[in-house]
Amino acid sequence: MKLSTAVAIRIGNILKERKMSQYRLEKIIAMPHNTMKTLMSERNQGVNLKTVMQIIRGLEMTTAEFFNDPLFESEELDID
Repeated sequence: MKLSTAVAIRIGNILKERKMSQYRLEKIIAMPHNTMKTLMSERNQGVNLKTVMQIIRGLEMTTAEFFNDPLFESEELDID
């Protein structure tokens, strides 16, 4: 699995847990819809750390909390 896919899955899971829409998160962090849409889609070829940090802050989480998920523990995680 690609890192960008793992990040998108993690964001989606957090949004579901919190019963929060993607649109609401976009508004909280002032992120354009197309940017979020690309990040959350299979078209995403990479993930920008600045964008991920912006999302983590908008979710009011620490970086450790966000990445503390089995998705990021796999040795099969493709970080290229």
